[in-house]
Amino acid sequence: MSIFQLGRNGILLIAGLLTCTMISAAIAPAAALRSMYGEDIALTPLMEIIVRNWGALITLMGLLLVVAAFYPPVRTTAMVIAGISKVVFIGLTLWLGKAYLSQQVGVAIIIDSIMIGLFVVCLLFVRDTPRAPDIAS
Repeated sequence: MSIFQLGRNGILLIAGLLTCTMISAAIAPAAALRSMYGEDIALTPLMEIIVRNWGALITLMGLLLVVAAFYPPVRTTAMVIAGISKVVFIGLTLWLGKAYLSQQVGVAIIIDSIMIGLFVVCLLFVRDTPRAPDIAS
């Protein structure tokens, strides 16, 4: 089954769940940084706040995408906001973090790029089909 057979709702659900995996940074910041960037850094209290917040915000983006899979009024907003967030992450990494591309962050960039492409396709070409009125009520 291809991703397009899943439909927009499936794309949003899978993208959201994958994005939610960054909850790991909110729960275990040192392990998440090691996994993503292959380095250990000194987690001062300030760095711990920043990394945990980063993980929480990304997780919230994922939850927004999951909600959008089931609640049509937020679909466009969810895809635009999550897409912009992913573009910023990719841009910053390519600008400032090229040395880390061989780590897990390189895989994240590929996956996020695919998600952005799918969001663009959904936004440009997939329309909600109006439901027929329920005449049984």
